[in-house]
Parts: sequence; C-alpha cells; structure tokens
Amino acid sequence: KVKMLGVPGLFKISAADFLVRTAYQTGKTPLLPIFAASLGANATFLGLIVSVSTLTGMLLKPIFGLLSDRWGRWIWLLAGTLLFTGIPFLYPWVTTPEELLVLRLVHGLATAIYGPVTVAWVIEQGQKNGSSNGNCAERLGWFGMARSGGYLLGPTIAAALLTVFEPATVFTVIGLISSFALLPVLLLNKTDPPKKSKVSLRRQTTAAFRAGIKTPELWLAGSLECIVYLGIYATKTFLPLYALETGISILWVGLFFSAQELIHLIARPFGGRLSDRLGYLPIAASGMLLASISLGLLPLANSPSFLLLLALGFGFSQALIFPSTLALFAQKMDDRHTGTGAGMIGALKNSAKIAGPILGGLLIHWHNYSWMFWSMAALLTVWSVWLLLSAFSNKSLTHQKEYGAAISVHP
Repeated sequence: KVKMLGVPGLFKISAADFLVRTAYQTGKTPLLPIFAASLGANATFLGLIVSVSTLTGMLLKPIFGLLSDRWGRWIWLLAGTLLFTGIPFLYPWVTTPEELLVLRLVHGLATAIYGPVTVAWVIEQGQKNGSSNGNCAERLGWFGMARSGGYLLGPTIAAALLTVFEPATVFTVIGLISSFALLPVLLLNKTDPPKKSKVSLRRQTTAAFRAGIKTPELWLAGSLECIVYLGIYATKTFLPLYALETGISILWVGLFFSAQELIHLIARPFGGRLSDRLGYLPIAASGMLLASISLGLLPLANSPSFLLLLALGFGFSQALIFPSTLALFAQKMDDRHTGTGAGMIGALKNSAKIAGPILGGLLIHWHNYSWMFWSMAALLTVWSVWLLLSAFSNKSLTHQKEYGAAISVHP
C-alpha cells in the first residue's frame, strides 16, 4: 500500500506545501488587516488588499498550470517556493496602502503557481510510481491534509507572534518559515520535463484550453468546488457578525472554525479512500448534502455544543467533497493537460472565494442572516440531489480513465 501511494514523494511535496501554506496563512489573518490598518488603509481599501491575491490566482492559475504541462512541474515548484520565501522580506519596506496592494498582487503569484502545479504533480507521480487510478482520491486526500494544516495553524501562529513582534517583523519570520520548504522541494525527484514539443506555445495553449472546455468532468468538478466555496466563504465572513447579533460568544465562533478545519484535516484521507471505493459522485453528493444540513441548522444553533456539532459536520462534508472532485477530474483529463485543468478548477474555486461574501452580503441585505444560511443550504441541497441522480444514471462516470475523450495536440 505504501509503495502504491508513492509515499516518499508525496510526503516531500506535502511537507513543502504545509510549510509555505502555513506561512502564507500566518500572513493573512489577523496579521494582514492589522498591518494594512497601521499604514492608514480605510475599510474599503483594506478589503481590496485582503482579496487581491485571490484575484491573482483566479486569473493566472490556468496559465501556470499550462506552463508546467509544457516545461515540467519541478521548475515551477522551485519558482513558487522562491516567491513564497522572498516576498515576505519586502513587507517591512512597505510604507503606504497602495504599495501593500501591489505587493499582495505579486505575492499572489506564489499561490497561483503552487495550486495547480502541486495537484498535477500528486496526480502524475502516483501514476508513475505504479499507483492505479483507483486510489487517486486517497492520495489527494493525504496531500490535502497539508493545506488544511496551514489554514488551521496559520492564524494562531500569527496571533502568537503579534504578541511579541511588530507586524512588519512578523512578515520577516514568515519568510524564514517559508525558506524551510526549499529542502523538500530540492529533494524531490527532478522528473524529466515533457519532450520538447514541436507545437508552438500558442497552439498548445489553444489545445489545452479546448481539452479542458470539452471535458465535462472538469466543469463538473470545478462547479462543485465553486458551489461549496460559496457557502464556506459566506459563512467565514458573516458567522462572526451573526454571532454578535444573536449573543453567541465570539470565542465559540473561533472554535467553530478551528473544529471545522481540524475534522476536515483528519478526515480527508478517509474521504478520499471512501470515494475511491464507492464512487466519486455519490461521495461528493453525500458530502454536499451533509454541508447543506450543517449550514441550514446554523440559525438554530442556540448552544455551544450544538454549534460545535455543526462544525464537525461541516468539516467532515468537505473531507468527502474535495478529494472526490479532484479525482473525478483527474480520471478524465488528458494527461498532457493535467496542470491546465487543475488551474481551471482552481480559478473557479477562487472566483467562489470572491463571490461568496458578496452573494452572502446581498442575501443579508435583502432579508437577514438566517435567510442567507438557508439559501446557501438550499443551493447545496439542489446540487447534491442532482449529483446523486447523475451518479446512478450516468454510467460513463466510472473510475476507468477514458483517454479517447481528451483533445490531442498535433504537430
């Protein structure tokens, strides 16, 4: 089993991702808003500073995925790690909100590279190490633990460091933490890049995006992640305000998000293995249904224990959904365009991170917090029911990879 999963390489890339993602999340909440405010940013401009790196990823993830398809994964992993390491050392030199906005835009390049390239690497290396496509979701589940760990630890590390250092100094510490990721990246097998193609970059770009657009499973996986992230980021944005309005201690809101990320982290490999055995669509649909129930019951959570129970359900639902969606895409996408496809899915996910708070705010403006949670839950319910029906009626969505459906690149 260990050999089949390609554990040594999987451990190295997971370690690198854990280090840079933990450092990156340390630089976001609560550090970045505090640093931006200290430079004189108003509330509107502060929101733009926080979200601009997500916009960078939405626009550029497919491009970096495509470039890694053409020139190989390792060189881009190294480039992304160097960006993660070097950029934090520039924050102490920032003196205005406008300079901070530009630096965040550049910092977003690191996540735009790492997102699609690491996912494509995990998918491909599992195949090269003799792993069958039957445990793709489990490999992605183990790898996903690293990213979830960063979300879990980053804010706590930031808060602890802020009790000792000034915000600008904390960014220097973030650069030092990120630098440790160079070791596992340099120890990765430097697999040969694809054979030099006689096809021009323009023609390969056209063929890669055409392959992605004509792969239904890519759009299905991307739309599933998009719908789920709408609910997740609307909840992250407005649950604290809802708690203040209803008299729930903000401490319990913090514990809600911590418990959610913890169960998500622990359960991801289990969710991946379950979807490998029972099918990607049924498990993804079950996860979405569980998420809809958890969101729908949030307005009824009148005790800390009930709130934490919903957090556990919300976290477990993500552990079922995300390995399944990526594996669903991986089994159908042409191997030559894996990075491009992963980037397209990442772009859809980032668009939901931006749209979730906006849509949630509009729903609250039209009605109230409870109606917003119920609307998000209804959206997830509709999708989960449609998925379950599709899983039992569409026999083409199996675990067997169909290479003939992919678009080829011709000289």
